[in-house]
Amino acid sequence: MTAALLGGGGWAVQQAMAGSQGSPAGGQQLWIALGAMAAVGLVVGLVVAGRISPVATFIPSMVLLAWTVVYALDVNRALSLLPDEPSVNQLVREAAAGDKTLLTSGVFALLGVAMFIPVLMPSRWSRRHDEEDEDYEQAPEGSYY
Repeated sequence: MTAALLGGGGWAVQQAMAGSQGSPAGGQQLWIALGAMAAVGLVVGLVVAGRISPVATFIPSMVLLAWTVVYALDVNRALSLLPDEPSVNQLVREAAAGDKTLLTSGVFALLGVAMFIPVLMPSRWSRRHDEEDEDYEQAPEGSYY
């Protein structure tokens, strides 16, 4: 989940920003970026709304909120966590540039809080009841089973 947000979301934002500046209609690059954003949004929505373990939203929310707190306390330190060396793969550098945009604009703080809310729901931590375990047939008095 965290990799989808940081990698896919960051790359999509960077591509959308680059695609929107290139041509008035946006072009193919913008449509691919918007599709990637929709896919990341779909994954986030399914994890937040579904009956998946609350840890699936807790860990990414803590990463995003902790990084936002570090950014609020020390901007240079928070931005130094982004890989920008030439030895790093180009896709990773593009994702890091998009993550910088998402971090500095406060989107990571918003997503962190939104993903933390399901952790507070007690129903997410309870075990699901399996009806097959509770419903068993009573055997007649004189039978072996």
